[in-house]
Amino acid sequence: MISQLRQITLFSLLVISSQTFAAGDVARGEVVAETCFGCHGVVSYTNVYPTYKVPKLGGQHAEYTAAALKGYRSGERSHTTMRAQAARLSDQDIEDIAAYLATLK
Repeated sequence: MISQLRQITLFSLLVISSQTFAAGDVARGEVVAETCFGCHGVVSYTNVYPTYKVPKLGGQHAEYTAAALKGYRSGERSHTTMRAQAARLSDQDIEDIAAYLATLK
């Protein structure tokens, strides 16, 4: 019984610690994400070509934002400006930006 309880406790601690290490740094993300708001911070901003509303970033799930930025960086997502922006980002930059944007509403 105690052995099983120890295993469960150890497993829980491992899960919690892995989530902590995987999370980005919100404070650093705020600094790195500053350029994002040139487009994404303008209320009702519409891209010139192709014409569409620029999406709001605040409140997105960090996992979604990180996956999107990695997709732009790798070329899986094809928006020229976003590819150029994401190309300069490291994996840590992306995690930090994603963590920060998830805190916004």
